[in-house]
Amino acid sequence: MSSAWKDACTGALICATLIAAIRCWMEKRKMLPLPPGPQPFPIIGNIRGIDISAPWLTYTEWGKQYGDIVYSRFFDQEFIVINSEKVAIELLEKRSHNYSDRPNLPTTPLFGFEFSTVLMAYGVHWRRQRRIFHQTFREKAALSYRPMQQRKAQRLISGILDTPEEVLNHLHIYASSVIMSATYDHETELHDDPLVEAVGKTLKLGLQELRPEVAVFMKTFRILLRLPAWVPGMSIKKKGAQSREWIRGWMNDPFQRVLTTMSSMVSDALRRIDGNDPSGEITQVIKETAASAFGAASETTASVLQIFILAMVLFPEVQVKAHALIDAVIGGSRLPTFEDRSSLQYIDAILRETLRWHPILPLSMPHASVNSDVCEGYYIPKGATVMPNVWAMTQNEDKYPNPSQFLPERFLNADGSLNEDTVDVAFGFGRRICVGRYFADASLWIAMSGLLARFMFSKQSDPNGKVVEFEPRWSSGVAIHPLPFPFTVSPRLSKVNI
Repeated sequence: MSSAWKDACTGALICATLIAAIRCWMEKRKMLPLPPGPQPFPIIGNIRGIDISAPWLTYTEWGKQYGDIVYSRFFDQEFIVINSEKVAIELLEKRSHNYSDRPNLPTTPLFGFEFSTVLMAYGVHWRRQRRIFHQTFREKAALSYRPMQQRKAQRLISGILDTPEEVLNHLHIYASSVIMSATYDHETELHDDPLVEAVGKTLKLGLQELRPEVAVFMKTFRILLRLPAWVPGMSIKKKGAQSREWIRGWMNDPFQRVLTTMSSMVSDALRRIDGNDPSGEITQVIKETAASAFGAASETTASVLQIFILAMVLFPEVQVKAHALIDAVIGGSRLPTFEDRSSLQYIDAILRETLRWHPILPLSMPHASVNSDVCEGYYIPKGATVMPNVWAMTQNEDKYPNPSQFLPERFLNADGSLNEDTVDVAFGFGRRICVGRYFADASLWIAMSGLLARFMFSKQSDPNGKVVEFEPRWSSGVAIHPLPFPFTVSPRLSKVNI
């Protein structure tokens, strides 16, 4: 048999195999429909039907109409929106091998966030970072940071006593301080810390543009990224350059300082490699992991504490109950400690309700399907962006009646003990769940319990003594927080020693 004949036979066999595979795929698609969803517009898909400032609200309404799994399309990118905790667990946890990737969005490297563990594609580099995180922040390891967290909470209380008009700034300082101590063993400055300011500015700049609904436009029209920043409408490139510059600073500066410290995530990781890193690759991974931790934790912790204060202002009856419990358990001579936690389970319930009432990541972080899949009889395409709508899950009226109300009692049994609902959806799903959740939980609890022990948060009154009513407004982006709102902070329990 001639070589030409063999080549022809081989080519025919390959073609026949491909045709058979295509037919099989087409038959499968005929049998298995895509999840239901709104009718897309030609070319642009469903992007015109989305409230870009709060897309989770649109997705929740879609869920009421179409169900727990909703299909939509923005240009050529397919989206699967998950509106129920049950489906999220089935796909993102039980089938995590297929849903642990992240969408490939051009805005991530444009803004310099490709180093981030949170946004990084699933793979070897991600696993290296995750391993360092796990060694530092796993449940048992996180206990070692409690003395530091308690000290930082006391400093938070002192700062608010000195300058109560700067409460929100003190929350940012506290959130940055605890994670900086854990990762770099570095004490932040009480005011105008340059590193804290750089991280805050970078995240404010980037989180607006990193939303999948926004990034998909740049992915579809990649040619726009080749245009210079001075072209009208291309300010995103100027923002990206600024973001990358700031990130280089807050990745490198604290890392250099940590080389002289004794105990932190970075110093411990460097000791484990003991200089055995000739290429510098592992050192770079450690540097990126620490920067990821600082960037993520400083923003999220501060945002949750802002929501907590907003809730205390709007629902004063919760404060009254918390104050009575704290006074009964520990009296008025000291602040709560972690040793008091088992006796102050209502504070835990307040923490959980804060995470549920207004989650700071309403759409969690987007996942991506590695391969096509089937769920509840619906076909999920390979490469689809999978959006867990945490807002819909935490506002589920069947699980949380009157979800707009702040009711810590949702998380308590009849005897006052905590129930099993830990609101884990607020921390993500599957292999991409927040590895620092135990550290974050402790940072939030010790701060909330101290704030409740020492202060009363209430609505402001105008010069005539009339209460100033307001409607909460929220930031937009991947992570959200309340915009500044009018409130008053008053000290209580003057005998407390700080």
